[in-house]
Order: sequence, then structure tokens, then C-alpha cells
Amino acid sequence: MSKISIVVPVYYNSDTLMLLYEDMKEKILGTIGEYEIVFVDDGSGDNSWEIMNEIRAMDDNVKCVRLSRNFGEHAAILAGLSVCTGDCAATKQADLQEDSTLIADMYESWKKGNKVVIAVRETRDESAVKKLFANAYYAIVRKFIDKNMPEGGFDGYLLDRQVIEVLERLDEKNSALTLQILWVGFRSDKVYYHRKDREIGESRWTFAKKIKLVMDSMMSFSYFPIRFMSGVGAICALISFLWIIEVVLEKFIVGTPIEGWASLMCLVLFSTGMILLMLGILGEYLWRTFDASRNRPPFIIDTVEETKEGTSSSSGDD
Repeated sequence: MSKISIVVPVYYNSDTLMLLYEDMKEKILGTIGEYEIVFVDDGSGDNSWEIMNEIRAMDDNVKCVRLSRNFGEHAAILAGLSVCTGDCAATKQADLQEDSTLIADMYESWKKGNKVVIAVRETRDESAVKKLFANAYYAIVRKFIDKNMPEGGFDGYLLDRQVIEVLERLDEKNSALTLQILWVGFRSDKVYYHRKDREIGESRWTFAKKIKLVMDSMMSFSYFPIRFMSGVGAICALISFLWIIEVVLEKFIVGTPIEGWASLMCLVLFSTGMILLMLGILGEYLWRTFDASRNRPPFIIDTVEETKEGTSSSSGDD
């Protein structure tokens, strides 16, 4: 009989964890067969760890993992995948915006032979600003990175054990886990759902984190920034060359003196700005190369708490 693991990244979710477990218990845990729930505390500063262990005391199939500090959601999911023992693993957000029955739907699709099942947002109740940024990001991804990205995007997914092992071997830093999942190319399926607005708690998905995700996605899976730099450089060089010809011809044909300190300064400032922009893009690539060369792990596990036959075990690894 197959076993499913449910990986839940936790970051300041003390107000929703118990509600999340009760919702899963009511809707799916009694019908999906053998399961385990892996809560991963990604350096929360509240009492999420204590509540996670309260749930573990209620359910022997719950495993609690605590990272040494905040590494980010994607690293927390990878940590959960590294310790889960299921034949497949589904991710579940702790903010109650996804219906728990979505896990059962993805599990049924996996049983049909699909090794990757992604939960696509068909509709969403969030604010117009959130929708705008989300749609813009996924439009950029489809245009410049991966045309297979669904229009509504996805955060939740279910992965076969074989896919999990591939992702662990990739060991990429400053990357987007969702794009890695699309990149691996296994047989996949989509399950559509309605994303509810967040009613409890405060989102920690800041604007700075969104910008970093865009940069990580672009630089890890697309050569567009480098091609953009080359294109802008070629256009500026062409414009400058044509401008020089125009100035020289006007001098000898019309007799216009070669003057214009203000226009010259504008050109110099524009060129300097473009050079600094290009250096900044190159710097991002160099920093990511340096970060990868240090071979630091994407996450560090501090503690693992699980109950097996009434006993509790604790370990630390990465």
C-alpha cells in the first residue's frame, strides 16, 4: 500500500497550525490511507514549534522539523522532502488559503501514473494588487523562462519519490523550486482549485522576497538578462555611431558648429547609467556563482521530532 507525505513549511503560523490540522483530519486524513505530516519550522519567532509538537502528541504520524534559522520557504520544503518517507509527497501551505481536499485530488492523479501533479490557481479571492503582481510574475516566466508555467501559477504540488530524489541531487541555491519541478520533465498533471483570501494571520511574503524570486527565476533558468545586456549595448553603439555621422555631415554640409554641452552630458550620464546597470546584472551572476562554489547547504536541520511506537526521537543534520 502506498504512503503519502504532506510537507508543511511553517513561518509564524502559530495562529493557523491547529486549524490546519483539524481541517486535514476532517476532510482527508481518514480517507487517503497511510500518511505522514512533516511540519518544518523555518526559523519562526513565535510559538509555532510548540504547537507543532502539540499536534505530534495528538497524531503519531506527525513529524516536526526545526531549521537552525530562517532559510526561506523553498529551502524549508526541501528540508521536509529530505526527511519524508512517503512514496510521494505533497506540499501544503499553512495559511488556510487552499482547501485540504486538494491533496486528495493530487494523490488520486499520482495513482494514475503522474509523477508530478501541480495545483494550479484557477481563480483567487486576493486583492487586485496581489493579483497584478502575481500575474505579472507568471507572465514573465512564461515569456522568458518556461512556457509550461500555468497562467495562474502554482505553489502546491505533489511529487513522486523519484522526482524528490532528483531535486535533492540538483542542490541549487538562489533558485525557484517551482521552476525546478517544471524543468525535470517527468509525466505531469494539473489539478485546478480556487485560492481563498487569507483570513487569519499576516503574510510574511514581503515585496523584497518577491523581487528576489523574480531575479532568482530569471538568472537560474533564462539567458534573457545576458541577451538583454548585449542587445542594449548593440543599440546604444548603433545610435552613437549614427549620431557621430550626423554631426560630422552637418558640420561639413551646413556648417553647424559642433557644440552642445548639455546634450553631451545627457549622453554621458545615460551611458554611465547603462554601464552601471550592466555591471549590476553581471554582479548578480558572479555572486550566485560564488555562493554556489562555497558549497553551503541550502538548509540546516536543527531538530527532528517524531513519534514511533510511543517514543520520541531527536536528531540534527542537514
